[in-house]
Amino acid sequence: MKNIAIIFSLICTQLWSAQNVYLSKVEKTNDNSDKFLYKKNEAEAEAVYLGEAEVQGFSKDDAVVFSLVYKKAKEIGANTFAIKPFENIDGSPLAFNASNYKIALYYTPKEKLKVQEGAMYIFASSEKDQKININKKDYILSPRSFFKLKIVPGEVYTISTRKLLGSTVKVQPKTNDDNLYFQISSLKVKPDESGVGGLNLKSGDIMGLEKSYAEFLSAIYKEDKQ
Repeated sequence: MKNIAIIFSLICTQLWSAQNVYLSKVEKTNDNSDKFLYKKNEAEAEAVYLGEAEVQGFSKDDAVVFSLVYKKAKEIGANTFAIKPFENIDGSPLAFNASNYKIALYYTPKEKLKVQEGAMYIFASSEKDQKININKKDYILSPRSFFKLKIVPGEVYTISTRKLLGSTVKVQPKTNDDNLYFQISSLKVKPDESGVGGLNLKSGDIMGLEKSYAEFLSAIYKEDKQ
């Protein structure tokens, strides 16, 4: 009986922590073929409100969460979004909670989308602190945070994790018309698939991110103004 109670408790815990994304409100739908989902400019008045999605439950896999949010957004024709905080009784916004939040979904005409700011965004992993070096200057990123640097067209930027088996990339933006987005992953250990046995180590990867996913991370991660 004790074992059954333990198993039931574990199942309930898993169900409680399971991640779910659903449309909580639909005001209208919009017919468009836009493949992107960008963060809405707060000052943009011509964005058409379509509805809301709600995220329930925490997940370390932000890419999966974004995929679920993206699918819900496209069901009603949204191409822009904004995090919509829950409110206290007095109407003041509650602090962002990665385990439960709402996302307002909009359609914004392409010509009204915000202009790129010419910045490099560096996102941490969701698991542990990560050291990164950019042009010989060290930065420490805490989990679920990001920082951004203004980029200068023509300048070479060397991004390195400075670790054993780590990665180094060099980028040279030609203009400041586009932002650059990178995420630093933590140490990963996975089973060996060679048939010989052992572990494969993967440390300090630097991954370029697609803009829609990067803008989603910038909305749910905390900005570290270094």
